[in-house]
Amino acid sequence: MELNEKMQKLDQAWANPPGFIGWLRIVNQTNIGVRYIYTSLIFFFMSGVLGLMMRVQLASAETNVLGPEVFNQIFTVHGTAMMFLFAIPMVEGLGAYIVPLMIGTRDLSFPRLSSFSYFVFLIGGITLFGSLFMNVAPNAGWFDYVPLALKEWSPGKNIDVYATVITFIEISALAAAVELIVTILKQRAPGMTMARMPVFVWSILVMAFMIVFAMPGVIVGSVMLALDRIIGTVFFEASLGGDSLLWQHLFWWFGHPEVYIAFLPAAGVVSTIIPVFCKRPLYGYTAVVMSMVATGIISFGLWVHHMFTTGIPDQASAFFSVASAMIAIPSGIQIYCWIATILTGRPRFNTALLWCMGFVIVFVMGGLSGIMVASLPFDKQTHDTYFVVAHFHYVLIGGVVFPVFGGIYYWWPKFTGKLLNEKLGKINFWLVVIGFNIAFFPMHILGLQGMPRRIYTYIEEMNWGAMNMLSSLGAYLLGVGFFVFIINVIWTIKKGEVASNNPWDADTLEWLADSPPKNYKFVEIPRVKSLNPLWDDEMPVDATTGMRVDRREVLITEILSSKVQAVVILPTNSIWPFVLALATAVAFIGSIFSPWWFVVSIGLVFISITGWFWPHRPWDSGRDV
Repeated sequence: MELNEKMQKLDQAWANPPGFIGWLRIVNQTNIGVRYIYTSLIFFFMSGVLGLMMRVQLASAETNVLGPEVFNQIFTVHGTAMMFLFAIPMVEGLGAYIVPLMIGTRDLSFPRLSSFSYFVFLIGGITLFGSLFMNVAPNAGWFDYVPLALKEWSPGKNIDVYATVITFIEISALAAAVELIVTILKQRAPGMTMARMPVFVWSILVMAFMIVFAMPGVIVGSVMLALDRIIGTVFFEASLGGDSLLWQHLFWWFGHPEVYIAFLPAAGVVSTIIPVFCKRPLYGYTAVVMSMVATGIISFGLWVHHMFTTGIPDQASAFFSVASAMIAIPSGIQIYCWIATILTGRPRFNTALLWCMGFVIVFVMGGLSGIMVASLPFDKQTHDTYFVVAHFHYVLIGGVVFPVFGGIYYWWPKFTGKLLNEKLGKINFWLVVIGFNIAFFPMHILGLQGMPRRIYTYIEEMNWGAMNMLSSLGAYLLGVGFFVFIINVIWTIKKGEVASNNPWDADTLEWLADSPPKNYKFVEIPRVKSLNPLWDDEMPVDATTGMRVDRREVLITEILSSKVQAVVILPTNSIWPFVLALATAVAFIGSIFSPWWFVVSIGLVFISITGWFWPHRPWDSGRDV
């Protein structure tokens, strides 16, 4: 079969349906990945606006721009959205889009599951932000501590929104994680052994396994909290035999690994970008991969360091203090490998590389303050002060947001076929770096001066006004910096430079595909012979896989050796993942008002799943379901 005829048949087999209903039916991985990325960016900017509102309120003493209840809702939604609607969905979205391209496959393992996970994420995010406008937004912090979150102290619907929406959103995260694990282990291109997997793919694999182990903790906790509030169980009511600290154990079993769930893919982005702009392979590939695996394992031994002031036994405190300090070792190994790559290469300081270098500096600063709060005596003095606020913003913004924006500048040509403007990109970077440090470094000082977290105002006599004003000015500059990014995106859409398939002369397989890639990604599946295939190989393709071009098929390979095992037929576009997401939303969001909505939704869920799995042969009939 000639190449043009093969491409024409592939275009037909992998075509997206037209119109709005067609948009709801699309299951292709690149479409779902882009939706995740764009939606999480929108939630990021919305959360940032809430953060600026808080800084307006705290800029000076006894300000009355926001009342205490509104401040608590804004404060809670800001933190909840940044963690649940930006950090994890963003890195999962990058994984959904980039991983299949990097490993040389045509789609994720379960396309309809990826569509379902996106719509669950979207509905959950809309519900959370919508609750702000209805004045029923969560108001007990993104960690939602009991007993404050119990019915006696929070009688409104605010905490019910939190408990149900968080459980709902985590279904999306778990579904995406399972799909990424299966895709990475079983769909790599022939020849891409585990030792030849790109570091970014390793980071997504470790992240996905961490989600599978960590997310059930917060799901169980939020379900138990919902049951306490809705039907009167007493899991967390200490006066009736429950345990209020049980919530903290369940939440932080998830909550601290979550930092590394978001950080590891961001580190994978850095390990991808630095070699490309330094024109040399990553220094210490094996050490970096092993460090990521070690970080993922050790991160599950840290959760109690959030609970040093709760009266836990000294032996337990000592163990978690040591573990909290020890996790800096694998992170430090990665940083040394990045520095060695830069020093031994020929760096080109494009915007993407600048974000990575800014990440290294800011993340190291956040890591050092993390070692400080891992010390029991120091933590007991600074716990629940603004020192901790400064620490986790340095870790999360420096360790996640900076690399993510580096990745956006790096992969934007792959997403859109156009290059973001470099001049605007550098302005964007420097405004964000300067504004960030002005905004959050003074919070270390405020914490050492005793300013507690989660207060909506303070009196003049505390002498916190000057540092708070400086912090607020930095936050405004930070907001301007991110606004420049929005301008850059708009300018690029209208007048941006068209990119070639591989504008950076990169080494990984995603740059072998078109920019933006076709729905089927590769006409012929690549056969990989090295860790840096586009630099080291002539990239012969495997034309003897037996794959048909008139239907959606992917190669299945062995986990370790990546030898071809089988060809699997993938399902086509379908409306049922969207319908199932709506049915699931009826169950969870309806339970805010009555547990009977779970009963009502059973029929809707059954119909949706039946439609999803109803047997058909679309490759013969040419139709989608």
